[in-house]
Amino acid sequence: MFWADAPPGEKIRAIKALGVNCGQLGLLGDTDLSQSHAQAWRQALAEENFTLVTVFTAYTGESYADIPTVQGTVGFIPAATRQERLARTLEASDFTATVGVPSLACHIGFVPHDRNHPDYVAVRDVVRVICDRCASNGQTFALETGQEPAVTLKQFLEDVGRANLKINFDPANMILYGTGDPIEALEVVRDSVVSVHCKDGDWPPPGQPGALGTERPLGKGSVGIPRFIAKLKQIGYTNALTIEREVHGDEQRRDILAAVERLRILT
Repeated sequence: MFWADAPPGEKIRAIKALGVNCGQLGLLGDTDLSQSHAQAWRQALAEENFTLVTVFTAYTGESYADIPTVQGTVGFIPAATRQERLARTLEASDFTATVGVPSLACHIGFVPHDRNHPDYVAVRDVVRVICDRCASNGQTFALETGQEPAVTLKQFLEDVGRANLKINFDPANMILYGTGDPIEALEVVRDSVVSVHCKDGDWPPPGQPGALGTERPLGKGSVGIPRFIAKLKQIGYTNALTIEREVHGDEQRRDILAAVERLRILT
């Protein structure tokens, strides 16, 4: 998982140097979504023989500092930015289509448990609009796990009622947000998973309401990566394994290289 924060060819070569030949591209809130920029990515991918499996879109103003901040700033839950972010996502779908990637994804925010809550209804309707644009572009629209329990997410998918609405399953997020055991959650949503993150982490600290858990290098946290890979095999998942490590610099590079080797052994 990497961001479009450098020229396409330069960025892809840096990622390939980590020993991988596919990945997921993240669009920052201010990333240029012009068709010319999309064409530049498409050309660089072809020249470097690199495959993008998903394009993720993020939004200006989002913060993952702690759970209350996530609830107030992420995805389509904040009403003040909902329409602006909807428009941005539709544009991202068109960008993704030009690049030639079959899936768009994002965090939609904390979906309320109450299916009659105004925010639940509003976000459901927004996601329907996005799914329809993605369908016209030959894409799935994948929601990333973590900010709600798997049963809530599954019910939301059923309520949206779009065949191309899928899941990008991140096992560490289930732990970081304290929303459930990732292996049990994977079983609940198994039929909707089109992509996964290989990421690790520990549970939120006890006695600190609203705190997030701590991300860890792959294999050093509470996910149980061998168990996760075994479960993916058991449910018949055969798509890409995308490493996500949300630190920077030498630490990120070192941890990704170690994760590549660990996954090679496990798969």
